[in-house]
Order: sequence, then C-alpha cells, then structure tokens
Amino acid sequence: MLIIILGLIDILAGGILILNGYVIFSTIILLIFGIILLSKSSLGLLKDFGSWVDFLAGLIFFASIIFSTSIIGLIIGLLLIQKGIMSFL
Repeated sequence: MLIIILGLIDILAGGILILNGYVIFSTIILLIFGIILLSKSSLGLLKDFGSWVDFLAGLIFFASIIFSTSIIGLIIGLLLIQKGIMSFL
C-alpha cells in the first residue's frame, strides 16, 4: 500500500514538473512536493537510481520557484512518471 502511495506522489510530482513551464503553480505546492521528494530520496540513502531521481526532482522543485526549469523539468518529470508507473506493476 505504501509503494502505491509513493508511486502516486511520483506521478503527481512528474505531472507538476512537466506542466510547470506552461502553468504557474503556487510556491507552497512547489515547496511541499520538493520536501516530499527530498525526504523520499533519504529513504533510499541515494544508493539506487530512483533515489537520485527523487533527489534531483526535489532540487528542481526548489529551483523552479526562482528559475524557469522547463526542459530539465520535462526530463525529470518524465523519469518520475515512469518510476511512478513502475511502482504500480
């Protein structure tokens, strides 16, 4: 059950990162998802690729508050969505 919830968070965060270049999101939403993804990466202790994707996505969420991260956000967002879909299988 926990893996499905974490996968759903990955899918939501990936969608927000992809749409961040086109839709303006609230700073609070970006902060909350950044904190969630950084805490998820600490669960894996940065030992596998999924933890590194979460870590980079958390940093991109924090950077997207100040900078426009459209192409990088798109790539990391697609990786997060793929990781979220794989958690449902």
